[in-house]
Amino acid sequence: MANKIDLEVFKEKAEPLRALGIRVHQGREEIAAFDWEVMGRRNVYSVSKSFCSSAVGLAVSEGLLSLDEKVVDIFADHLPDQVNENLKKATLRDCLTMNLGLGDSFLMSGDRSYHTEEDWIRLSLSRPFPYEPGTHFCYNNIGPYLIGLVVQERSGANLMEYLYTRMLKPMGIFRTSWECDPQGRIFGGSGLFLNLDEIHKLGKLYLQEGEWEGKQLLPREWVKEASRKQVDNGSEGYGYFFWRGRENSFRADGLYGQYSIVLPDKQAVVSCIAESRHAGTLLNIIFDTVCNQL
Repeated sequence: MANKIDLEVFKEKAEPLRALGIRVHQGREEIAAFDWEVMGRRNVYSVSKSFCSSAVGLAVSEGLLSLDEKVVDIFADHLPDQVNENLKKATLRDCLTMNLGLGDSFLMSGDRSYHTEEDWIRLSLSRPFPYEPGTHFCYNNIGPYLIGLVVQERSGANLMEYLYTRMLKPMGIFRTSWECDPQGRIFGGSGLFLNLDEIHKLGKLYLQEGEWEGKQLLPREWVKEASRKQVDNGSEGYGYFFWRGRENSFRADGLYGQYSIVLPDKQAVVSCIAESRHAGTLLNIIFDTVCNQL
């Protein structure tokens, strides 16, 4: 039996932080919901990465790629004149775990529109890679961008079309906008436009181990691997474009407070959309006033 919960304390604390809406499911039942405004589609920022992760899982299951492939082998036509020795060792798995060996973030929202170089692959691979791959967590958009391109190249479809036929349409999520690079390829790290109910469906899909209305849309093994702690990140750990969190949770996490939080031990999903400049505080409020009632 799902718990019925009270959102009044959450609403009081979250409204000043510009939360816009929340959804709570336990089992397969919605047990709480509230909107401060009509839920139109908006940029969900790095929640896009978790959708990209899902596309990678599907591509792996279809034999289109292996996580052990070397980045430099895949993108041999885009390498700088001098290839960093650490970069030579990096794999697609390192792309998924933010462990490429980078020392700083790149292709983030504040810099993408200002690059004059149109070949973002070469631009990315020309960055310093001061660390051995797999040894240093550095949150960035190079990894999701590159691995998203591999899915698109191997499948012959852009990320939206690839996901749409296999996962999104069966879930009732119809085609939407997704940011592109200068050459028109979808940017897997950010820029996907969805509403609150749509990101909530992603959390529900992962809670249900990839199953949706009797159909296995994502391989169970991928859901397990993507959501478990793959690497240390100075906090609770990081999976394949999913953050680990309090109470054995994992989440899709976007800038300014876009969250779909999965709590397997409570068989629950809590999702929120916001315009918050204090997203970390908002996340703690969700745990302290909502998750604690489950």
